[in-house]
Amino acid sequence: MSLECVPSNPSPQLTHSEPDDLTETDAIRLAQEGDAGAFERIFRLYSRRVYSLCLRMVRNQSEAEDLTQEAFLQLFRKIHTFRGESTFSTWLHRVSVNVVLMRLRKKNLVEIPLENAQEDEDSLRKEIGAPDPVLTGTIDRMNLDRAIGELAPGYRKTFMLHDVEGYEHHEIARHSSQISWGSFSWP
Repeated sequence: MSLECVPSNPSPQLTHSEPDDLTETDAIRLAQEGDAGAFERIFRLYSRRVYSLCLRMVRNQSEAEDLTQEAFLQLFRKIHTFRGESTFSTWLHRVSVNVVLMRLRKKNLVEIPLENAQEDEDSLRKEIGAPDPVLTGTIDRMNLDRAIGELAPGYRKTFMLHDVEGYEHHEIARHSSQISWGSFSWP
């Protein structure tokens, strides 16, 4: 992935700091003030995590790349609204999920031309009794939620951090006092 979502010709009010010298907190604060270098630092810190999240949600590499770019464009537009009430990674995760969900909603809109409305009604009648993908997905989500709820707290936390939040194994181990680095198995 490239840094395509960072503007190539920043607006005059944008400043530019050296991205590698910034802490995460400083990068967030400076990005809120319009610093392009700080935004680049945030992109470098979080782009893999956002891409992983998008890829898990859409299961298509090309679309995940587009959605990652869109998520960072949305971040660029909305970073001034981050108030620090949650961690930045949680907030960015929510922004990214919302971008993906909006894309999925737009994809699922079905337009039926009025001249073909009768034909489509007939085809719907023929499909009565066919599996309902929405209902199937809902049942799968309920079963997954139940299974996750049955996990021991430590396993549940690790599962959520890795498979839902997109953290890498070494990041989870580094931030968890209960999990040692050697307890992870690699695929």
